Amino acid sequence: MTHEPEAIDLLIEARWIAPVEPDCVLDNHALAIRDGRITAILPIGEARKRFSPTQRKTLDRHILIPGLINLHTHAAMTLMRGLADDLPLMDWLQKHIWPTEAAHVSAQFVLDGTRLACAEMLRGGITCFNDMYFYPEAAATAASEFGMRAVLGITTLEFPTPYASDADDYLNKGLAVRERWRDNRLISFCLAPHAPYTVTDATFERVLMLSEQINGPIHCHIHETRQEVDEAIARDGHAPLTRLHRLGLLGPSFIGVHGVHLSRHELELLATTGSHIAHCPTSNLKLASGFAPVAEMSRLGINVGLGTDGAASNNRLDLLGEMRLASLLAKGTSGDASALPAHEVLRMATLNGANALGLGHEVGSLIPGKAADLCAIDLGSLENRPCFDPVAHLIHVAGRESVTHVWVNGKCCIENKTSSNDLANNLDSVIALWQNKLEVCRNI
Repeated sequence: MTHEPEAIDLLIEARWIAPVEPDCVLDNHALAIRDGRITAILPIGEARKRFSPTQRKTLDRHILIPGLINLHTHAAMTLMRGLADDLPLMDWLQKHIWPTEAAHVSAQFVLDGTRLACAEMLRGGITCFNDMYFYPEAAATAASEFGMRAVLGITTLEFPTPYASDADDYLNKGLAVRERWRDNRLISFCLAPHAPYTVTDATFERVLMLSEQINGPIHCHIHETRQEVDEAIARDGHAPLTRLHRLGLLGPSFIGVHGVHLSRHELELLATTGSHIAHCPTSNLKLASGFAPVAEMSRLGINVGLGTDGAASNNRLDLLGEMRLASLLAKGTSGDASALPAHEVLRMATLNGANALGLGHEVGSLIPGKAADLCAIDLGSLENRPCFDPVAHLIHVAGRESVTHVWVNGKCCIENKTSSNDLANNLDSVIALWQNKLEVCRNI
């Protein structure tokens, strides 16, 4: 009996597919998409018999992977790229970044900066980002314009900024934005207390309560510098992570950002509580914060995802670059060349980030039923050949310039390295405007 081919929206035929779940590479396979979701992954010959696609995409020298997930960034700070380089964290933050933000940050600043960030991230294969910044409604608008998946922080501080007056004001404004965007399938929210040195115990307690009420992650800088840890011990008698644990924040909903200076006891605390770490290797190096013990985190079973941090301290939103650097640093600092092998690093940049955000059921791997968030990377160029192991090649050879196609929820956002969004192609005047405004801040 002959069966009619199944109608689908798109069939992508790839030289290799790395689904992440399972941890393997599929040769000459195809991925079928219907209504924004993955329908099947199967050999190309079988797919051609089974499906009748509205569109067929042949990528015969590419590896197809899940869309990359940027577990920590400050997207709008892309407008401050290179504004204050070669400075330690606290000088950079207190003498340059905070004064610049006080003078210039507005809803328009966040809208324009996040638009620039979305354009850059999509071109590098990032389909989802976890943001911590002000004016989350403007960030939601920008991400929605570009068709990106975003988890936006309800950012919280104790001191006033142009956005809010105190911790309660930050939280109340963020919750109101979440309510307005609650029906958008690509936009979600998390609680984002900035750091232990800028947030009080009372505010952390309210953050924990709200996190439980909305079933959302808590996203917080932690143990980024030795100075931060030493000052907390001198002031409170214990390290910041211990303080957060006593307050009840550590657990499967907690994402600690950086986690550079951690004792063995603190690493075990993260592991036993099921907390997550957003590892930002480039930012840690550029601000001379140190080397996060990621190889040890991996050995202890801590879920580690990758983040770029903001472009003001990186200065790129390039997760492929973070993947390579994370692998090399883990090997170099541990003295173990087998630390963080390629497949594990790919998982960090995809499924680990999704799991930390509570999105592992939806994205982060290529299995039927999940959303079709995908990235295609060309491994056939001169610079990428020969190729013996495509996943190792992905980590150690290819760069974001090799990304050719990106889909979010089945919609093509990047086609042959070109954005489908007119906004991405018309940002020059906006960038020039903000560069002129911010130029004065370079000499603060």
